[in-house]
Amino acid sequence: MPEAFSPAPCETGIFRQGQTGFVALTKGEKGYGYTFSDGTVGNTQDAGALLACGKDAVLVNGKERWPKVALAEADTRFESHGVMLAGRLMEAPGAGKDTPLVVYAHGSESSGWIDRARDPYQMVGRGVSVFVYDKRGTGLSEGEYTQNFPRLADDLVAASREAKRLAQGRYGRFGLMGVSQGGWIAPLAQARAKAQFLGIGYGLAVDIAEQDAAQVARELQDKGYGGDVVAKARIGTDITARIVKSGYQDGLDDLSAFQRQFGKEPWFALIKGGYTGVLLGMQAEELRKHGIPQFDKLGVDWSQDSVQALRQVAVPQLWALAEDDRQAPPAVTVERLTALRGQGQAISVYLFPQADHGMRSYVQAPDGTRKPTVITPGFYDLMADWAKGGADGAYGQAYRK
Repeated sequence: MPEAFSPAPCETGIFRQGQTGFVALTKGEKGYGYTFSDGTVGNTQDAGALLACGKDAVLVNGKERWPKVALAEADTRFESHGVMLAGRLMEAPGAGKDTPLVVYAHGSESSGWIDRARDPYQMVGRGVSVFVYDKRGTGLSEGEYTQNFPRLADDLVAASREAKRLAQGRYGRFGLMGVSQGGWIAPLAQARAKAQFLGIGYGLAVDIAEQDAAQVARELQDKGYGGDVVAKARIGTDITARIVKSGYQDGLDDLSAFQRQFGKEPWFALIKGGYTGVLLGMQAEELRKHGIPQFDKLGVDWSQDSVQALRQVAVPQLWALAEDDRQAPPAVTVERLTALRGQGQAISVYLFPQADHGMRSYVQAPDGTRKPTVITPGFYDLMADWAKGGADGAYGQAYRK
């Protein structure tokens, strides 16, 4: 081991040797996760981990010392709807009036993003300044965790104001980026945040009920079932959509009939979706009396129309989608984005083949289960280039639609 490297506890940040690549360290469930700029991921506690932590540096492949990059970071707290949220501005080295600044909208996870999310560090390492915050009810932020998109969009607007205040005089283009659920939230916030562009990763231009139905269809197709079974399951997802959208007032008798008719068929127990699998496993009377408390407390606004929200966006949008996404199947989203583009909106769509949700490449076993591997090559380069003013050239195996 080189004498210049001294083992020490891990700390979040970016580590770089030369100008060709870098690695970001973030806190994980255990140990620290690492993400190389080429998409290679791992954890410091894994057997065969590719790096070891040291004082102001990491040791890569047991031989190369990569020093820590000095980032300008500013922690802050800001208010939205009476709730104090925790945020952090992370500025690219040498940030100035031409440096793009983005604020990230979370996915649906219930964990905070400060010190934990890999995407902000991958942007900063590529010369983009980032404001990241823990959404309400997660991490260092106060409040109750929610999946109420209008409320979360209000929080994103408040975060945008705080980001601009902290970075005043040291940024140029300002935009919003959203991943997964953030693809629903960022368009709702764009105009009020005065964002000049949107960048969406593995998001959807369908509503929550449509996502659930697409998820269920994909689950059954992946298990080898054909159109006849998928059509039966679609009857079920139509019923469960009516139930959730009506607050358990409509569709409960139909649910009971569906359970009696198909409950013993082998495909029935395989259904999960976003919520349909839970509803199919419950009795109508229980739903009528008590609902589903763990879902109801999320405050979902079932009236949200994602296409209507996108029609209000008057700035360029980038959508980077995972072609094999099981959680957010992209087919209908691509159709709708293409239609909106045909109506005059500035929308760029890139599809990454052999990528699942989270833009993870994978290895698939004979039984259909997938083991995630790297972040699919080109994804972070595409998002960073978009923030800088435009995507141009090749991004891994991605193709434009």
